Amino acid sequence: MSPKIKVFLYQFITFAVIFVPLRYLIAWLAKSEGFWVPFIAFAVTVLIAPKFQLVQTKEGSKIWMKWIFRKSIKEL
Repeated sequence: MSPKIKVFLYQFITFAVIFVPLRYLIAWLAKSEGFWVPFIAFAVTVLIAPKFQLVQTKEGSKIWMKWIFRKSIKEL
């Protein structure tokens, strides 16, 4: 599997793992339905989900992760 696909899958899976429970939690706490529940969950998830990036180095391609809850950038 190419590194670009891995980065895309990491980004998608972590986003989904955070978004789905958060969407239902917001709907349960707000006791409402409609457009605003998934919109708010999307906005919060974009802010708190880890960001993955493919970086070209002298040794080759490396995947890096930056997350709001970690101080340093982590190499995967």
